[in-house]
Amino acid sequence: MNNEEILEKLKPIVKPFVKNEEAFANLTEDTDFITDLQINSANLVDIVLDTEEAFDIEIDTASMEKMISIKTTLEIIKTKLAAK
Repeated sequence: MNNEEILEKLKPIVKPFVKNEEAFANLTEDTDFITDLQINSANLVDIVLDTEEAFDIEIDTASMEKMISIKTTLEIIKTKLAAK
């Protein structure tokens, strides 16, 4: 699965929690969940749980703490998928 495929699967997971629609419309790998999309930390946990389910992976606490940008999230998902 490449970055674009992962991103397309990730967008519907993230969308319900987005407070800044303009930033979501212009989403890039450099987009930050908290500063750009204005998603609070409680909702980040929901995103992680939904991501685990959507990709059938398990995200450990250390990885979860790094999932603050799209780029890092893509890298973590790819790493977890490769380890399956």
